[in-house]
Amino acid sequence: MGVQKQANEDGNITKNKARLVAKGYKQEEGINYDETYAPVARLEAIRLLLAYASLMKFKLYQMDFKSAFLNGFIKEYVYVEQPPGFEDYKFPNHIYKLKKALYGLKKALRSWYERLSTFLLENDFERGKIDLTLFIKRVGEHILLVQIYVDDIIFGSTNNSLFKGFASIMQGEFELSMMDELTFFLGLQIKQMESGTFISQSKYFKEVLKKFGMDTAKEARTPMGTSCYLDKDESGIEVNQTMFRGMISSLLYLTTSRPHIMQYVCVCVFVFKPIQKSHILPL
Repeated sequence: MGVQKQANEDGNITKNKARLVAKGYKQEEGINYDETYAPVARLEAIRLLLAYASLMKFKLYQMDFKSAFLNGFIKEYVYVEQPPGFEDYKFPNHIYKLKKALYGLKKALRSWYERLSTFLLENDFERGKIDLTLFIKRVGEHILLVQIYVDDIIFGSTNNSLFKGFASIMQGEFELSMMDELTFFLGLQIKQMESGTFISQSKYFKEVLKKFGMDTAKEARTPMGTSCYLDKDESGIEVNQTMFRGMISSLLYLTTSRPHIMQYVCVCVFVFKPIQKSHILPL
């Protein structure tokens, strides 16, 4: 049994989800599963969708499913033991044969994607040729866009009736936990206004500073000198490689809304790669 916490853009816990999770790590390839790959929307695709919606003057909405992976059908024979504390008192030694995917299974994501994509294609959607997580429905001059990211869906339309029709068929087929205007997604705080769409990562940025103990550091206008040259420091203090890699990866994700720091982050990546010792610079 697993518990997942769901927070809003302010960092407040809005929901605790209890889920039955299978021990997927015990599955063996070729016996319990074959293909496990399922396409996942890239962050660049999300930004393009936001830009297109802003250009075409329509709002994007977010749809979240209740126990999305449990909707996926599986073709293989998969058996699970009864969870501790929830055994059937009449048949305590019996096991379950799964008909649908369960959280933790290797094929859970793939099964869910196949179920959802098949449903959309049956309802007159076209799948993107380059981005397989983008589904498009055209009716005359109007368009309905649907972007899938695991168990979250972003959608919007230039026509209000198309928008309402899509929401209706999804509610009829799946059980939804939320459907509201897109304001927070993958750490991005999104504000859709008539003058344009604004993206920020202030919540994520504060978490990164706190994580690496730099929340009390002095602010600077320029993260690094534009003509700065870094080389190996033989007498420098040895860097904690794990922590430094964590800093770089966190900053790379921050470039989603702050592209102006990309050069400085890449300089740090390049410098760290061939050497073992260096000073950690304030980024």
